[in-house]
Amino acid sequence: MEEFDFIEMKVPAKAEYVGVVRLSISGIASRMGFSYEDIEDLKVAISEATTNVVSHAYKTGEPGEITVGFGVYKERLEVMVADHGGSFDLNDIKGKIGPYEPTESIESLREGGFGLFLINALMDKVEINNKYGVIVLMTKYLNESEVGLDDQVSTTQ
Repeated sequence: MEEFDFIEMKVPAKAEYVGVVRLSISGIASRMGFSYEDIEDLKVAISEATTNVVSHAYKTGEPGEITVGFGVYKERLEVMVADHGGSFDLNDIKGKIGPYEPTESIESLREGGFGLFLINALMDKVEINNKYGVIVLMTKYLNESEVGLDDQVSTTQ
């Protein structure tokens, strides 16, 4: 089993907490040794994912939260953003998640679409589960040489 650290945080699904999540990913990625450009990409991607939850996951006035998980591996950072609560069972999520397909109907997800295309462009791998709320799993490799070893830069498995 591959060794990793897992960090999980929950924040209210309010716009003012998106910056807290951005600061968290910036600190984690910096500690891992990501380049400035990669850290900026990670910050944009997590902002898009969390803003999507803030804007679309809960009815106006309904209290909600965003669960964010960071899987810190030796060669990559896996970032999960989920609405509708619950803690992450990483192995369970990975067993039920599939690649984001640019051809799938964007209406099947709550978002207008551009945010997902942007996330897909900035990250090395993007997977989505929208069975119970939405879980977005985004992966960024520390070294670009890791990308594509098993075709993970594409949106197919």
